[in-house]
Parts: sequence; C-alpha cells; structure tokens
Amino acid sequence: MNWVKKRKLPVIEAIKHNDHPCLTPKSLWNALHSTFNTFNTVLHRQVNVEILYELAQKPSQNWGPFSKYEFLSAISKCADSSSPGPDRLTWYHWKTIVKNDACLSKIINIANACINLGHWPRYFKVSTTVIIPKPNKSSYDNPKAFHPIVLLNTLGKLIEKVIAE
Repeated sequence: MNWVKKRKLPVIEAIKHNDHPCLTPKSLWNALHSTFNTFNTVLHRQVNVEILYELAQKPSQNWGPFSKYEFLSAISKCADSSSPGPDRLTWYHWKTIVKNDACLSKIINIANACINLGHWPRYFKVSTTVIIPKPNKSSYDNPKAFHPIVLLNTLGKLIEKVIAE
C-alpha cells in the first residue's frame, strides 16, 4: 500500500489453524475469519433481555439539520496521515473538497437525507480489512499474532464524526 511506510516485517511462518498450516487463500480466510469474527464467538451466548424493560423511556426529539460549522469542525480534527478506506480518499482530500461551498453543501445534504430517511447507504458500510503483524511476537504461526484494521469509506466516517459530536 503506497500510503503505508515501508517497514521490515518479521519472518512469518505459515499460519496454523486447528493444527493445520493455511496454505491456500481459502484456508487462510477461514482461519482469520473464525479468529476475528466475534459474531461466531457470541452466537450461542445467553442474553438477558429483561434489562431492556428497566430502561426509562426518553421522549424522542427532532434532529436539526447539520451546519457547515459542524462538518468543518469535525474534519479539522482528522489527521492527514490516516490510511484511506476503499474509496481511496484521505482526510487531506476531504479537507480540500469541503473548502468548496457547493461540495460541502452536497455533503451536508447527503448527511441530512441519511438522518431524515433513517437510512445508512451500503456505500458507507463497505470496508477493507488490513491484517498487520503485532510487534515482538516469538512466532507468527497463529492468527492471534496479527491485528486486523478495518478501513471504512471516509465520507461515511465524516458523517459519523459529525453525528457523534
């Protein structure tokens, strides 16, 4: 990846899953997926839903439209050196784009439409997962010796940041 600085990688043995080396992309996928996908690990866990009935009901409020200031404030806190997601747009690109009032207005319209329609577009859910070796491990034959990083499309992340603020 051209946005990641080159670094010396550790010597990596074949990752083993269920005591078998992962020698094909499919077997590697199965090992990483079963290790990092928490859905599989919590699927059969018992959940007490009774606590939901104990929560106090809060009155709903209308969501006001977003402002230019909210977007400019949120994006100013984003590091230009962050890795882009599948859209390949970095925060530096978005900071340049939002300087144009017409572009910023379109982004605000998209965010307002998401809230008003109660819909989060599939485009914002697209991600790329990068598997990075954890430093100083004695062996890299176990999927737990790696750390998955999920990179999302940055426009969705920008809108999420504004919502969070």
